[in-house]
Amino acid sequence: MSAKTKIVVLHMKELIYTLIFVGLGILLAVLLLFMFLPRGGKEEAVPTMNYVAGVYTSSVMLGGKTVDVQVIVDESRIQSISMVNLDETVTTMYPLMEPALSSIAEQVVKNQSTEGITYQAENQYTSVVLLNAIENALAKAKIVEGEVDE
Repeated sequence: MSAKTKIVVLHMKELIYTLIFVGLGILLAVLLLFMFLPRGGKEEAVPTMNYVAGVYTSSVMLGGKTVDVQVIVDESRIQSISMVNLDETVTTMYPLMEPALSSIAEQVVKNQSTEGITYQAENQYTSVVLLNAIENALAKAKIVEGEVDE
């Protein structure tokens, strides 16, 4: 058996360059994985436009007087709900109207929907009338598929 000894000469400069390039390649691969893999599971697409922005009203007849419920919306959110053309006689005859509307309006703006709104038993009928008026105003603002041209 003849054993020949092989001597391998590695230059330190070449070894360092090789390690640096391997490290940069690994860093690049990890960076590309983080950039192109989806994040955080399945997210639902958020619709960008639900409403045609504007001020919409719905009328309610109370004791022969008309009260308008005004809903202000932008393209994606309900901004505010208020009563307009509120006569002094209506506020006197229906004292629960304003507190009921402020409670409902706060919930609708927070939830961005009229679904699941809670109200007190003493304001039940007033609240139902106001919710119907709000839903009518929102129906006017709602975008119907294929209606909006951009």
